Amino acid sequence: MNDQAAVVEELPPEVHPLRERWNLFRRNRAALASFFFLLFLFGVALTGLLLTRGTAPVIDPTTVRLTQKLLPPLSPYDPEVVAPEDAPPFGLYLLGTDDFGRDLFARMLQGSFVSLTIGFVAVGISIIVGIFFGGLAGYYGRIKLGFLTVDTLIMRFVDIMLCFPTFFLILTVVALLPPSIYNIMIIIGLTSWMQTARFVRAEFLALRDQDFVLAARSQAIPEWRIIFLHMVPNALAPVLVSATIGVATAILTESALSYLGFGVQPPDATWGNILADGRAFVFDAPWLMFIPGFTILFVVLAFNLCGEGLREAFNPKLRENR
Repeated sequence: MNDQAAVVEELPPEVHPLRERWNLFRRNRAALASFFFLLFLFGVALTGLLLTRGTAPVIDPTTVRLTQKLLPPLSPYDPEVVAPEDAPPFGLYLLGTDDFGRDLFARMLQGSFVSLTIGFVAVGISIIVGIFFGGLAGYYGRIKLGFLTVDTLIMRFVDIMLCFPTFFLILTVVALLPPSIYNIMIIIGLTSWMQTARFVRAEFLALRDQDFVLAARSQAIPEWRIIFLHMVPNALAPVLVSATIGVATAILTESALSYLGFGVQPPDATWGNILADGRAFVFDAPWLMFIPGFTILFVVLAFNLCGEGLREAFNPKLRENR
């Protein structure tokens, strides 16, 4: 008995699963640095929302100052030609001005909130659609509809959607619809749910015959409760990883659409249309392209590194096999 008690006392304390995942995640220094960079970016986006929106914004990204156009970063404003109420913050154009004299710092602040909003809302739509179709295929896949099963019908539809060149499909739909930030979010979301559906289907196939699901069925619990309260929470790990990388893809897609003139329209600023406005001045004012271009690069890289860290945290065998 004493030996058994000693063995019990030597057992390590139980660690919460989320705590364990966090400990694995923070071992990846690149992913941890990307995570804190993204937190800083969210703070910048919220700051941009507070400072550039409203009837009397603190920093107005739409104010035109034709006498102050194409100024380089850290240029002081001219008080003789710019009214005090139109003066830039800190008395400097921190990131310079564009061809209309608009403060690039104010436009980048506004663009950070718009671009991130498009990314997260589009990914939210794709996750909802992907969980719906993936859950149907994984849970009700054995049901036959004629000569085919539900799983076969849904997965062949997923394969057809994956065969389309997604960007050109988005470009075609956007060209047919009136330009709107809401249309951009919905279209990107409805054309990027296929990978999520595959992940959810695979998880549901592994979970539907597990003991806790069989026990719930034996207690006559409604199937919708089994799906949403028991199976979906256990299938969200790969979806979370996919969503992190999906935000980066959505930001890139929106930037490409705005660069081609089919994305968010002026006066709203996004990183994509700021980049598009600067392409005509790549030699005269290169900062108009470099600043939004490198911002998109670093943000997309941070999301991808963070997603890779989450993937290793939820599947430690990936680290062991390296």
